[in-house]
Amino acid sequence: MGDVLDSVGFLYPGFSAEDEYPAIERLLGGGVRLPVVHTTMREDAHRVDALLDIGGSDVLAQGARELRAMNVTAAVWACTSGSFVFGWDGAAAQVAGVEQAAGVPASSTSFAFVNAARHLGLSRVAVAATYPRDVADRFAAFLGHAGVEVVSMSCRGIITAAEVGTLGRAEVLDFVAANDHPEAEAVLVPDTALHTVSWLDALEERVGKPVLTANQVSVWEGLRLTGATPVHPGLGTLFATKEGPRNGPVG
Repeated sequence: MGDVLDSVGFLYPGFSAEDEYPAIERLLGGGVRLPVVHTTMREDAHRVDALLDIGGSDVLAQGARELRAMNVTAAVWACTSGSFVFGWDGAAAQVAGVEQAAGVPASSTSFAFVNAARHLGLSRVAVAATYPRDVADRFAAFLGHAGVEVVSMSCRGIITAAEVGTLGRAEVLDFVAANDHPEAEAVLVPDTALHTVSWLDALEERVGKPVLTANQVSVWEGLRLTGATPVHPGLGTLFATKEGPRNGPVG
């Protein structure tokens, strides 16, 4: 990457698993900066009305302007439910607003899942969601819009990001493994409040197939926007092959 580091900025709602971004930065060996701006979360709830507020244009524009002042080269709205809950067109408009305010290419975690699935050639997936069912169903619809079939959907029914952030290694491994499906080519684990990055290799070994998780795909997507996605061990199958430069949130 040369002497000038790429800097991918993340808009992260509240506080729960934001420590995954510096963890990935360290794992990548100092070749990229991954600064995080915490956006306003007036109510911590995996409920549609609360999520629409969390991902509101005013909230994201304020955070994106902070990223702009940091001179980032790409920006990602690092919230799965706070993006797919708006639907495909709404999520695209959301990203356009972030891009305008930040002044750099932008995307969101929901589009990151779509682009990661396309990168790996996935057409059928299982989803292990921490959310209540009505919220998780919107993620399945979002993936379906992109041509990715959800063959199995599980919902843990956790309301708050704070609670999701407390789940430990054994709980996460068991949850993902229990909700795999034999017809699925990969398991998708949404929710950037969930810690998974330190356990990606263990997750994939446990289920015997790719596992895509929210903070993992968010970082991959941001690096994809810069054209600097590295091949790196320890970050799952997604980081095992290089992605070329792309512009915009969707392929």
